[in-house]
Amino acid sequence: MNKTYRILPSAEDMLLRLLRGLALSDEERALLRACALRHVEVSAEENTWELVIGTPTVLDEELLTAIARQVETNYALAGAFVQQNVIALKGAVAPLWERIVREAAGEDAVLFHTLRQTAYEVDGNVIRLSAPGTFGAELFAQSAVAKRIEAAVRTQVGCAARVVCMACELGDDSAAPQWIPPVLPAPVKKESPAGVAPARVSRGAKPKELPANVILGRGVSGEARELGVIEDEVKNIVLEGEIFAAQANQLKSGAYILLLKFADKTNGIACKKFFAARGKTTQEDIDAEVERILKAIGKGCSVRIQGKIEYDKFISDYVLFIDSMERRSVPQREDTAEVKRVELHAHTKMSALDAVVPPKVLVETAARWGWPAVAITDHGVVQAFPEAMNTARALKKKGQDIKIVYGMEGYLLDKPEDQRAHHIIFLAQNKTGLYNLYRLVSLSHIRYFRGTKKRGRPCVPRAVLTQYREGIIVGSACEAGELIRAIVAGRPDEELEEMAKFYDFLEIQPIHNNDFLKFDERFPMQTDEDLRDINRKVDALAKKLDKMLIATCDVHFLNPEDAVYRAMLQKANGYRDADRQPPLYLRTTDEMLAEFDYLGAERAYECVVTNPRKIADMVEHFLPIPDELYAPTVPGADREIQEMSYARARKLYGENLPKVVSDRLELELKPILKHGFSALYIIAQRLVKKSNTDGYLVGSRGSVGSSFVATMIGVTEVNPLPPHYRCRHCQYNKFIEDGSVGSGFDLPSMDCPVCGTPLTKDGHNIPFAVFLGFDGDKVPDIDLNFSGDYQPIAHKYTEVLFGKMNVFRAGTISGLQDKNAYGYAMHYYEDQGETKGRPYIEHMMRGCMGVKATTGQHAGGIMVVPRDMDVHYFTPIQRPANNMESDTLTTHFDYHSISERLVKLDILGHDDPTVIKMLEELTHRDPETIPFDDPATMSIFTSTEALGISAEELGANMGTYGIPEFRTSFTQKMIDDSHPDCFADLVRISGFSHGTNVWLGNAQDLIKAGTSTLKDAISARDDIMNYLMQNGIDPLLSFKTMENVRKGKGIANDVVEKLRAGGIPAWYIESCQKIKYLFPRAHATAYVMMGYRIAFCKVHYPLAYYAAYFSIRADEFDANIISKGKMAVKAAIDALNAEAREHRGKLDNKKQDILIVLQLAWEMYLRGFSCEPVDLYASDAEKFILHENSLLPPFTALPGMGQKAAQAIVEARKDGRFISIEDLATRAHIPTPAIELLRTHGCLDGMMESNQVELFA
Repeated sequence: MNKTYRILPSAEDMLLRLLRGLALSDEERALLRACALRHVEVSAEENTWELVIGTPTVLDEELLTAIARQVETNYALAGAFVQQNVIALKGAVAPLWERIVREAAGEDAVLFHTLRQTAYEVDGNVIRLSAPGTFGAELFAQSAVAKRIEAAVRTQVGCAARVVCMACELGDDSAAPQWIPPVLPAPVKKESPAGVAPARVSRGAKPKELPANVILGRGVSGEARELGVIEDEVKNIVLEGEIFAAQANQLKSGAYILLLKFADKTNGIACKKFFAARGKTTQEDIDAEVERILKAIGKGCSVRIQGKIEYDKFISDYVLFIDSMERRSVPQREDTAEVKRVELHAHTKMSALDAVVPPKVLVETAARWGWPAVAITDHGVVQAFPEAMNTARALKKKGQDIKIVYGMEGYLLDKPEDQRAHHIIFLAQNKTGLYNLYRLVSLSHIRYFRGTKKRGRPCVPRAVLTQYREGIIVGSACEAGELIRAIVAGRPDEELEEMAKFYDFLEIQPIHNNDFLKFDERFPMQTDEDLRDINRKVDALAKKLDKMLIATCDVHFLNPEDAVYRAMLQKANGYRDADRQPPLYLRTTDEMLAEFDYLGAERAYECVVTNPRKIADMVEHFLPIPDELYAPTVPGADREIQEMSYARARKLYGENLPKVVSDRLELELKPILKHGFSALYIIAQRLVKKSNTDGYLVGSRGSVGSSFVATMIGVTEVNPLPPHYRCRHCQYNKFIEDGSVGSGFDLPSMDCPVCGTPLTKDGHNIPFAVFLGFDGDKVPDIDLNFSGDYQPIAHKYTEVLFGKMNVFRAGTISGLQDKNAYGYAMHYYEDQGETKGRPYIEHMMRGCMGVKATTGQHAGGIMVVPRDMDVHYFTPIQRPANNMESDTLTTHFDYHSISERLVKLDILGHDDPTVIKMLEELTHRDPETIPFDDPATMSIFTSTEALGISAEELGANMGTYGIPEFRTSFTQKMIDDSHPDCFADLVRISGFSHGTNVWLGNAQDLIKAGTSTLKDAISARDDIMNYLMQNGIDPLLSFKTMENVRKGKGIANDVVEKLRAGGIPAWYIESCQKIKYLFPRAHATAYVMMGYRIAFCKVHYPLAYYAAYFSIRADEFDANIISKGKMAVKAAIDALNAEAREHRGKLDNKKQDILIVLQLAWEMYLRGFSCEPVDLYASDAEKFILHENSLLPPFTALPGMGQKAAQAIVEARKDGRFISIEDLATRAHIPTPAIELLRTHGCLDGMMESNQVELFA
């Protein structure tokens, strides 16, 4: 079959690009430039192209022949042909202008009348419109008139044209009548039919009604066509399929472009719909209409859709411009049998890159079909259990009770040393069986894993299974089980009987599951009857041995049509027979009874319905994960936390604690002690104390800084009390509780009125509810930022605290994401020789997304098991990504699924504590003595004066290059817009930068418009609770509002009314509604405190700062450039900026990182410091060395020089100078590439090549 493809041009000059090498006169080139390449028809089998060209005049036959020959030559074709659509554009447009205008305007009467009065000129293939006055220009811009006219010309005239709109000044000439928009007749009111739903309601307007299934337009009429047969533009078409990826982009004019993607069974297409306020339709109407449509579409739905397909030059592809769209119902498969079966062999997305059924969907389908139970039996893992459990519990709340049979399809080894494994089914009958199943999973992953990480299998030796078999129901599995393999191999009956005795039930499956046995020459099966004989043999064994015969589907996808998703996965992973998918879908009771009717109706019913239900009844109800928190115990933790908290508080605030302090301690300690959280606090305190004792500061993350108890026991340095003064000498204190000050660091300096000692300023006004919830019952999540250098030591210390087999790294499960899933789908259809639109590929890739690809570990998460408990009570364990060389053990379940059952400690590695540690070593300044109100340090956030250089020289208005939280162009632009002048403002900027929909399109606009100030705008979740309570809103309502907004849920209508009644301004409520995620202020405060210390050193200890930054944070430091001097750095910056301009201001991540380092090096040179070349005998392996006014780079500052090679050079030179390059290579054991790096940089200048030459000399 000869497949043909239609290729659309990706650029306007594509025709000339195809003709490269063709000698053309200036006249011919101009003529071809005016032509439009419509598309190219490609015949793959005949190796021919047909170019369809829209031309303004008739092209000479000789030129057409030359074009064809050149294309053949350029692309090695058997033939090329040119079809021209000849149009004299100027003459053709005039008689059709009225029709062009009418089509372009559509149903917009104002636009139609305006276009009729618009003057136009045709110049070649360019149409210039003179928009009448300001109103006309705005109308044309809002309505995208240029695109509309271009599309109409293409439809009516058949030629490509470019339309340019120009504003025409009307002036005050009295001879010329003043143009005004036409007055339209008032619309005739019509009665709305009964039984309809309101479309939108605007202030002062009656709701417009739509039929319940209509999403937009007037309803869809006409017979649907398949998208795959459409090859060109179509004026009116009806399609049926799925829409997804809906988004509405609002233009500056207030108009919206609704963008959708549509796919049917054959192809996909992008869709557009424009909405703008016209006539009596207000902007409020449009806003409400777009919101209604997006809500109706949700994440996607099945629709009938009507519109016109046109070529859109903006995206260089065909687009469906929507007129109407209505929801359509798609019938689902149902199980209508009176007594339903139970599936005992089903795989989910956790069967790595093999099955595509989400656990939730499998359980919901079984429940919808009325099944009493369904089993989960993934390949070698049990990672679907948590999702299946949660789904069953959610269904039970809705009145649907379904039992989950928790199991696994394992890999059985006869002997531990065997390499070939047989499939086997394990079903946990009770809690003992579940515990033993988890033990088998752990052993199979840790001791008996066979094969590679990607294709390996966690195996279970038969002897190990026998040891842990109690409570497990064992089945013989599929054709890959040992029993059916033995039948296929023709083993004698006595051997088969002995083999079958090992199992609790024998399994058979639909014969076409095993079709491959007929096609593979290694097996004797040739017909369907041969496959039935296999099942008959299993049936005979079951009868003879009195074993239950169980019929299963071996589910890998839910519906027959879903086989393509598994084919995509297998094709991408090298399976040659991926397109020959067996029917491994979930079958109904009647489908299975029909499948096994050859066993006789009675026996078929027994193996399909009766026996599986017996197995399900044998299985007890139990949960795969405990239902409560099991926290580790620390003897005496309750007493210790109270004593430490009060002792520290009294030391800071006096023996008679101020009410605000005592109240806060009581508020926190009561729920901490009640819910058993004191041990978690003490654990964190011991980890932080050890790190501090060892010389490394620890930064807190998350909301732990919201807890005053955590501050008092030394877990965090963030003080959540209201801003206040305190005297370190006599404990005088004064609190500012009216909300007028955002941070105690910003209070004016004062001396103690009692003893004259300079007062300490502290307090950031952070509510405790942010950390443990309003009732203090939320499990605390204590995240700590340790130095990256110290993180392994901290992890090891947890083993000392709890015991080695009680701490495990938090496991993660990675599923296929957008990029990989898209590649799988795209390559699949490419291999099929089918051209599919991007929307279709995106639609199909969704069937692969989320399928488990690999496992891993959280960056710093540690799961702690109580000392008196076994980890298998909660989860199996394994190595990350099945890496048998790793000593690390992780939880088998993703840590999210067990985080409320086991305590998770976040012991993260971070660069900032490492930088501060190095700064302390270089400056001998204790970082805890650095003040947070230093004017010079604060000034670099708005100017460069404190650095001693001008903004013009630096190329920036501030000196925040290299300062954590403030070094990106995004935060620097934020600083430019908001002008921070105190520490609290910096915290707000940090919050803005980490939130979603908090700054852009929200706070930024409010500040620019003067509606809000930097200090009023919402930057962190705590702002909402504090602001609402300060304005008289009930504390619980304030807390709930904060929680909903920070999670992106917005504010419910009834709460909006309460807030309005409480005097909360409309802009504040609207700002809350836009937010998708909010950062905790405690986290932002901790980050800024670390960043501020580093900024202080940048101002006051500049060379130490640059040394620390370049040593720890500058992986892209290039000594080959930077050591050459100031102008070399400037030239490199200019080159990168030029490249960025060519790519719309964007660089890839690596080049962006290089630019950041170069900018900091440029700043260093401007401040009078320099960078020396790398020195073979003086440079360190990894750290920069300070000289009087310069830095000596390490060997790793040479791009390509590895850490091991650098350390080897430093170690080798301890034995004396190198007599030659050969001597260096020999003593340091470094490879030739490392030698060449040193040679290129000049480190080896003057050194002889070999030892022999040196000795001879």
